[in-house]
Amino acid sequence: MDVQNRVAVITGSGSGIGEALAKAFALSGARHVVVADLDGSAAERVAREITATGGSASAASVDAAVEAKVVDLVESTESSRGPIDIFVSNAGYVTVAGLEDPNASIQRMWEVHVMAHIYAARAVIPSMAARGEGYLLNTASAAGLLSQIGSMSYTVTKHAAVALAEWLAISHHHQGIRVSVLCPQAVRTNIIANSPDRVPGQAVGIDDFGVAAADGIVEADDVAQLCIEAMAEERFHILPHPEVGEYIKMKAADPDRWLSAMRKFQSRLHGDGQLPGDEILS
Repeated sequence: MDVQNRVAVITGSGSGIGEALAKAFALSGARHVVVADLDGSAAERVAREITATGGSASAASVDAAVEAKVVDLVESTESSRGPIDIFVSNAGYVTVAGLEDPNASIQRMWEVHVMAHIYAARAVIPSMAARGEGYLLNTASAAGLLSQIGSMSYTVTKHAAVALAEWLAISHHHQGIRVSVLCPQAVRTNIIANSPDRVPGQAVGIDDFGVAAADGIVEADDVAQLCIEAMAEERFHILPHPEVGEYIKMKAADPDRWLSAMRKFQSRLHGDGQLPGDEILS
């Protein structure tokens, strides 16, 4: 799908990848972009910056993990801007913990990384199917295809997000609905700074990206451009780090060998002075 002349809604677009997508969509000729974020002031800033450069955008303060809020977002957009052509379910965050992670923390991450995608699909697919076209772009992570050393909940919920995207791509393709899932490694965003585990105001450095930065840290603007290209080609996997594609092949070819390699990698990381949970995937 070409984003030109399309109405797009993007959650988690007050910063990072979501902000880059909102601006890239506008520059690519989107008819209107709805900048939705839990932080309403951040959403308003991004929308103002888009309109200042000649694009059409509006802001909405939305908790993507609350179904009623997502339904309201979709209904208000459709009534004021017309049918939604593209819905980008992008909200997310990261924590550092293993089995000791409190149930409430695990549940919240499940709601943001999985249920938010379900709520979005439920809200937009009926009208998309009725028109015979629509696009869902869901942000997951390379952790959803591989694993994330040090973050159990992040790994589990991102795996579920990828599985959900696969199911949507299979179940609704015949209705003209296309699905892509974005699975990056380290991207230069504020996801780490916004982590509930982070000390407020603490600076973020390259070491914070840990294992995720092994293949480099990419810029959010580059990720956004890759998404536009992938959507035009209707590619399911969007991999800003192409190395991830090779890792997937290795994992599928010999899971035991892959697990052994991951255990050795974890041992090396801990041997370098990092404690369990220090490796964060963005």
